[in-house]
Amino acid sequence: MCIDTETKEAYLSTLREELVTSVGCTEPACLALAGAKLREILGAVPEAVVIKLSANLIKNTKSVLIPYSQGLKGIRAAVWLGILGGDSQRGLAALSSVNAQAIARTRELLSDPGACQVELLRTPERLHLVLAGRAADQSALVEIRGTHTNFVRLERNGEVHLEEAAAQVETELASEQAALSVQEILTFAECVDPRDLEPILRPQIEHNIAIAERGLEGDYGANIGRTLLEHFGTDVHNLARAHAAAASDARMGGCQMPVVINSGSGNQGITASIPVIVYARHLGVSKEKLLRALCVSNLIAIHQKRGIGRLSAYCGAVSAACAAGAALTYLEGGDVEQISATITNTLANVAGMICDGAKASCAAKIASAVDAAILGHTMALSNVSFPGGDGIVKTNVEETIDVVRDIASEGMRATDLTIIKHMISS
Repeated sequence: MCIDTETKEAYLSTLREELVTSVGCTEPACLALAGAKLREILGAVPEAVVIKLSANLIKNTKSVLIPYSQGLKGIRAAVWLGILGGDSQRGLAALSSVNAQAIARTRELLSDPGACQVELLRTPERLHLVLAGRAADQSALVEIRGTHTNFVRLERNGEVHLEEAAAQVETELASEQAALSVQEILTFAECVDPRDLEPILRPQIEHNIAIAERGLEGDYGANIGRTLLEHFGTDVHNLARAHAAAASDARMGGCQMPVVINSGSGNQGITASIPVIVYARHLGVSKEKLLRALCVSNLIAIHQKRGIGRLSAYCGAVSAACAAGAALTYLEGGDVEQISATITNTLANVAGMICDGAKASCAAKIASAVDAAILGHTMALSNVSFPGGDGIVKTNVEETIDVVRDIASEGMRATDLTIIKHMISS
């Protein structure tokens, strides 16, 4: 039985809104976008800026290399690169317009302690940024909250510009209207016209595989992908792990190639897509089957992240790998019970992985999460699943997902603060 037209459109809208292109880690990209927007609102390059941001934005911007920056990293660098050379019209790819002059000027400003003040923003939101700047007697302010591109306030000389911000909020909230469940996601994936999926998912296939190949060829981060290939062979299991890890190697290592993200994260977009693409090629399935499998993976990843939030102490690679494992079971003809078992098996194994910011070790966490997902997938195809009452596992997959949401969003709040305390002190 197929779902109704309204629900189909809601699911397609969710995919369109969540699967967007980003260059580099999404948190520095968010800061650069804010910087570019500030310059646009101010009408000039500010003489000085004040950056107030939530702890999780600090965590995910502290250690990761920024693309188009010739090796720069950090909060101040991301903001000044956006101000001096970013293009707000490019969204999370704002840094792709940065030139050598902007990089040189950024380096100068980073050595000027009066050019930029960074403050912790006391806020209940995990993704929250307020950026203010002045030039002569002019001032401007931009505020992003909730998601990486969600401008909720734009000001110039104290005058609030609400129209653009209100439109942004409406757009960002539209994807929340689709009520997701594993069963309905599978029904949608079977019913949807692949011609509707193709323009949404083709960029994910092309961009994410391209950066994986670059990661395997180049020297990025800890070279997790290359290490896996060199030491663990070329069976499809290891190819899936290695390609996903290599894409993260490159992305965390400052590679300028774009990535299609999922739930606000490039690493999650990589993890939800690359293992599925690698297995689809190995199995020789049709383009249509691959599109439907990627639909399953992306939506199950989004389903798990709802209620957790964009940023938390819970590693999003687990949600994404879990979803990819479910899609592998779908590719091999698994039914809803086996697909649900794949999710349960994976969560029972690696649901406790922490997020300690964006950096080179993300690639290793992706490899571990994908490995667990493939194990969960293999168990499920053999009709083996961890039973309800086994630890956090409940009697059905939706209840298990709810438990993990609760652990990640509420139970790990103190964990998050402890992680951030140690990261900031180092």
